[in-house]
This record gives sequence, structure tokens and C-alpha cells, in this order.
Amino acid sequence: MARELTKKERMQIPRQPMPAQDPMERIRNFGEVALGLTPEMAIAEAERCLECKKPRCVEGCPVGIDIPAFIVEMADGNFEKALAIVKKDNTLPAICGRVCPQEDQCEQVCVVGNKYKPVAIGRLERFVADWEVAQGGEIAMPERQPETGFKVAVVGSGPAGLACAAQLAILGHSVTLFEALHKAGGVLVYGIPEFRLPKKIVEEEVGNLQKLGVELRFNFVVGKLASVQELFTEYDFDSVFIATGAGLPYFMGIPGEDYIGVYSANEFLTRVNLMKGFDFPAYDTPVGMGRRVAVVGSGNVAMDCLRTAKRLGAEEVICLYRRTRAESPARLEELEHAEEEAIDFRWLSSPVEIYGDDDARVRGVRVQKMELGEPDASGRRRPVPIEGEQYDMEMDTVIMGIGQGPNPLVTRSTEDLELNRWGNIVVNEETMMTSIPGVFAGGDIVTGAATVILAMGAGKVAAAGIDDYLRNEVRVPRSKADGT
Repeated sequence: MARELTKKERMQIPRQPMPAQDPMERIRNFGEVALGLTPEMAIAEAERCLECKKPRCVEGCPVGIDIPAFIVEMADGNFEKALAIVKKDNTLPAICGRVCPQEDQCEQVCVVGNKYKPVAIGRLERFVADWEVAQGGEIAMPERQPETGFKVAVVGSGPAGLACAAQLAILGHSVTLFEALHKAGGVLVYGIPEFRLPKKIVEEEVGNLQKLGVELRFNFVVGKLASVQELFTEYDFDSVFIATGAGLPYFMGIPGEDYIGVYSANEFLTRVNLMKGFDFPAYDTPVGMGRRVAVVGSGNVAMDCLRTAKRLGAEEVICLYRRTRAESPARLEELEHAEEEAIDFRWLSSPVEIYGDDDARVRGVRVQKMELGEPDASGRRRPVPIEGEQYDMEMDTVIMGIGQGPNPLVTRSTEDLELNRWGNIVVNEETMMTSIPGVFAGGDIVTGAATVILAMGAGKVAAAGIDDYLRNEVRVPRSKADGT
């Protein structure tokens, strides 16, 4: 049993620091930076929870984990019970505990945070997930309901697709997950570096889905090999969930973006993460970025590019961002890690031209100095160029980390699918059904680029919507309706 602590005693327990690799050591390897709490630290952190009568943290969780209940079990050292509570609502806890912005969600509304640092909910979630792996895995697998006979196609194996597939399988439906690449995980495997999310973690979480009966089909590009309509007519699916994400990179539209040595963040991170470019020549995926690298943007993706370039041996790694540090959209933890790793941040700086040599290779960047003016539509102060304040930097590589848009492959090939002006799919937010009956969508293809946990939340909502649609609208699986 946990120690009987008064509220005052709980409030006096300091937030447990996350053990981490030394900055000057970790920039020479791709090992995970954060090393995880020890059992003693995890229990101490859980004891900081005040067990509020009206907890707000659950409302701050997009997938609705019963946070107070799992933390109570953590404080008692009942890690297995804590894990079971987490997995009831979140089938990817080891991933979410690492990459979700808890500081803007569950921890932001933690009552302890009113006066002290909030309870480290994300670190505790990571701890119980890692504890399960250390015990050999499969300690808290959700129970699958009886088979319904319905078949559901999930298009895209990123966070939304994985979450939806898991919930549908638990509900007893037959689920096939279609992935265009050769590995499942979507942005989890191609976009997030090994030092932030080890790929073995993703493989273990995907393996749990397979144990629930989810079928994986790789190298299958829906929109090319088969349309959404053909998933119904040729493959006999009763419903389709589209979770193809935001994989279309944005560029600035400045001169020189077509030079050799200009990457989108997507291409750069995919080469390094999914194609193992960090382990060249053991893996034949050259990255060839040179000694001097500039990354444009200051979000989480830009942080991943900066820190990856540093680990690949670049001598100069510079971040160009047109606003100040205060406006940076990156998680504070990621920004601080980048600063610890000696990334050179050039705030209030925006490239206006990339110039090259006679072989069409990048040679440098012309940078415009900025200042902040009046707030724009986002509520942030608008960056304004300072007249006559430009300078040139010699660079070997420029990486555009300024965001990405909806992947158009599926949307362009699907008739009668309603899109908004940005090309995202329009859905009923209560069910996630699109303008086409039986076709649902969720994640970044609906919201635009967002977080892992928000995509997972959309996947869970869609699974409930699909289940209700199949049971109450379709009623009879296609295979039974046509007599097969």
C-alpha cells in the first residue's frame, strides 16, 4: 500500500526529473535521449497526485484515460493494474508517453500545477508501458469481443489508423490495415527520430495490434492500386476509415528551392529514420548533407531535423525562424534539448533566396532580418522585414520544416468526397463519417498537421462511429448479404 500522505506532504514532493543522456554524448549517437524514470521515482511522482474529487486531467486527455485511477495504482506500486487502466483507453501508451505534448493537455489542467509543477502524467504513462516490455510484454492485453462478421479497411497506419484499427478489433470486427510503405506506423516511423522514439517501441505496439487480429498489408497504395470505392466493390469491405495524414510538404516559394541540397523535412527525416540513413553505409541510404545545414522553421519537425543533422556530423546547424523563441511552436522540452545540443538559433530571421553554384547545388542562403509587428490571424505578432537588413550565409544543405498539408492521393481519387478549402476531408465530428456513407476519416487528413494523441483520439471516435454504423445501418455484412 502507498504511504498515507497528507495533502501538504504530497505538495512538498518535488517533480521527479527525467534522467537523460549528457548533451555532448548524445549528439554522437541516435540512442534515446530521455532514459525513463526508475520504479522509485515513478512511485514518488505518483504520490504527488492530490486525488482530486473533480479531476480535470481526464478532460485534458484526447483519448480519455482515467488518469487519477491509474496514478493511484502507480503510487501503490501496482504497475500491472495501472497499465490495464491506461490500456483500456490507449493502445499505444509507450508512444504517447514519449511524444505527446502533455504540457498542453492533461498536465496543463492538473490542479497541482496551480501552485507547483504539475504531476508528470506522460512520464508515468511511459513508465508503465516500458515496465510491461521489461516483464516480457502482453501483461494487459484488451479482451476481444465476439466476431461480428463485418470487415473494415483502415487506410494509413499512422496514429489515427492504429488507434482506430485497435478499437475495431476489440469490438469484434475484422480489420485490414493498408500501408503504402513497407512498415507500419506512418509518421511514427518515418517522421520521428530514433533518439525521441525508438522504432522497436513502434514495432512492439504494432505487434500488439496483430495479436488482436488486425491484418497488415504493406506496399499497398490506396488511390493507385485500388480506390476507396473498389475497397467496397472488389474487396468486400463494409466500411472504410481514411487516415492518410499530412504528408505533403510545404515550401516557401522563394528562388532556389529547386537546387540540389534543398530537402523537405519529410524527405530528410524519411531517409534517416525509415530508410536508416543514420547507419550509412550499413544501409545504402546516403543523406549527403555536408558540413553546414540550415533548417527553416521552429516547430517539432524542425527540431527533429536540427537535432538529426547534428547527430549526422554537421559542423554548423542553424535554425532560421521568422519570429522569436517565445512564439516557437515546438514543445518546450524539444526546444530545450536542441539548445543543450548547441543548435544555433537565429530568431527573427527568414530566408528570402537560396543561391547555388554552376552545378545547381546549394551554396548559401540570403537571410532577411525581421521584427514583430501587430498580431495576425493566429494571434501572434506578425513578422515584418527590416528594410535593408539582409545577409548571406554559406550552406551545403537547406531543410524546409515549415509544415505539411493533406496527402492528396486518396482524396483526389475518391468521387463525392467533400473537402474543405485546404484539401482536408470534411467529417461529422461526432461520428467522423464523411460525405460518403460508410466512409470515415480522422487524424491529420481531417485536422491538418496536429499531434499524435489528437489523431489517436479521432481514431477512437471513428471506431465508435463505424461500429454504430455497421450494427445499426448496415446490420448484415456484405459477405452474408450476397450469400458467400
